[in-house]
Amino acid sequence: MTTNTTQHAALRSGEATLDRIRWIRLSSVTLPLATPISDAKVLTGRQKPMTEVAFLFVELVTEEGHEGIGFSYSKRAGGPGQYAHAVEIAPELLGEDPSDIGRIWTKLVWAGASVGRSGLSTQAVAAFDVALWDLKARRAGLPLAKLLGAHRDSVRCYNTSGGFLHTPTEQVLDNATASLASGIGGIKIKVGQPDGREDLRRLSAVREHLGDDVPLMVDANQQWDRPTAQRMGRAMEEFGLVWIEEPLDAYDARGHAALAASLDTPVATGEMLASVAEHVELIRHDAADVIQPDAPRIGGITQFLKLAALAEHHHLQLAPHFAMEIHLHLAAAYPIEPWVEHFDWLAPLFHESLHISDGRMHVPARPGLGITLTEQARAWTRETQEFGSRP
Repeated sequence: MTTNTTQHAALRSGEATLDRIRWIRLSSVTLPLATPISDAKVLTGRQKPMTEVAFLFVELVTEEGHEGIGFSYSKRAGGPGQYAHAVEIAPELLGEDPSDIGRIWTKLVWAGASVGRSGLSTQAVAAFDVALWDLKARRAGLPLAKLLGAHRDSVRCYNTSGGFLHTPTEQVLDNATASLASGIGGIKIKVGQPDGREDLRRLSAVREHLGDDVPLMVDANQQWDRPTAQRMGRAMEEFGLVWIEEPLDAYDARGHAALAASLDTPVATGEMLASVAEHVELIRHDAADVIQPDAPRIGGITQFLKLAALAEHHHLQLAPHFAMEIHLHLAAAYPIEPWVEHFDWLAPLFHESLHISDGRMHVPARPGLGITLTEQARAWTRETQEFGSRP
């Protein structure tokens, strides 16, 4: 562990300055997965099975003793890069008033602007941004959803982790039964196999097992071309899906728009985009019925809120990707009834768990995000660095 006490120029003290950031700790944590994960990207040879998830954690403490925690993440590759970028820009926070979240976001982005204002650089910024929002809500004694202004105290939730393509169909059925029994409301399975007839057989088995009333989604993980997506989308209409997710390349806004216009089944996409600007292209082309931003991927909560306002203006449904510990609060604050994605992968990282019942995930009463790191998370830490000094 190394410590850096350099303090860069911060906003000059004024009458409204209430507090200042005094100490920062960055941690690079690698979460191992019990089973290698495969989706359509693996079957097409574009990626290897996923065996771990890399997390960037940011912990903040102010002069007044207020604390915040935030995180970003990367799957398969990019985790060390996020951490390295965070180490470079972290000193920019020292001495800043943690209330000035929007201005701090801009400062951090411009500190590393030569590598761009999207992708890895803003994903590193996201961890700081989430920590600042967590701190602000904790200081107010409110769950983050309540600080933002909740429209509901619980959000519809669906499970993804039981329906990956490496899982045999019979096990997918058992996993779905277990998910519903635990209180989860919907089931999503992966599709995009080289032989589309296998997808249809698998989907038919799941729908028959669940019955017609259980919400069911599919996710092709960008692996269809336009003709295949059109053909498979038409073939799947009979199953009454809530949505077809990522049927095409994430950046094919025109293709998604044409598909969405031709199908009764809603089209969902957006999780792989790495900025608000990239989502704006989807919205401008009417390319999605359901927008699926990922706060850590697009730069944090500050950017997510900008996108959410635009999505609401266009009357889009919202279903944030992964990181339910963050997205539950953001979905609860979205005016149009949303969905949140349930993954139990992150459970070993946090002392707290989220309550699920009657098909919904409930906003916890704990202030902020309501999470604290476990000793297991500390044990999985590969690198850590501190800046400033604890008050």
